[in-house]
Amino acid sequence: MDCGIFTSKSVLLFLSLIFWAAGAALAYVGAYVIKSYNNFDSFIQDKYTLIPAAIIIGVSVVMFIFGLIGCCATIRESKVGLSFFFIIIMVIFAAEVAALVFSFIYQGKINKDLERSMNEVFMKYDGQGAETAAVDYLQTQLQCCGVTNYTSWSNTTWFSSNNNTVPHSCCKNSTGTQCTGRLDQPDLLNVQGCEVKLDRLLQDVLGYAMLVILGFAIIKFFGMLSVCVITCKAGSRRSGYQPLYA
Repeated sequence: MDCGIFTSKSVLLFLSLIFWAAGAALAYVGAYVIKSYNNFDSFIQDKYTLIPAAIIIGVSVVMFIFGLIGCCATIRESKVGLSFFFIIIMVIFAAEVAALVFSFIYQGKINKDLERSMNEVFMKYDGQGAETAAVDYLQTQLQCCGVTNYTSWSNTTWFSSNNNTVPHSCCKNSTGTQCTGRLDQPDLLNVQGCEVKLDRLLQDVLGYAMLVILGFAIIKFFGMLSVCVITCKAGSRRSGYQPLYA
């Protein structure tokens, strides 16, 4: 068998078989990105930053469905099936490129309004309600305190109305009941601000998603090249399509 045909068929068959694994991986990444944003949605006003995650999940669903089509088209040596598979790969490739573009665009916009929105939420902290739960969760998970640092709480109504103390979610886990939330006990508090840590977390999550998308986009590119090689080679031979095992 022609080396180019054999290699191209092998690539397409392999591509078809990994469609399910790729779809599962993309679904996980998309869900992880959405979960990360939802955990801190009180501090993020620009919901358009979820567009890349939505595209990733949509692509994963398509990959699950059409992975079977690509595998059958390759095994049955169907020109029509391979042509349809090429269109599928091209559409998914375009969607992944779009996700990459959106990721690059919104990666630079994450921290622009983050400080302002966080200040608004921290000012609404009153010991109860959705804002309070969001702030406590943020400070506990990221082990931080305040927007810029732990002294940022001195500008809030909670600080002035609670004997100049910060919430107990600012306390280090190892201190237990010894932490009273007073600013003159910095060794018992998480002194780093939450803005920098939250921004770094969101940037890392988005960067991880971009790497995964790029990797699968490269695979789709080679898949499209393989379909082109098979179509050109098969069209120039009288015997037509050779089976993979020939």
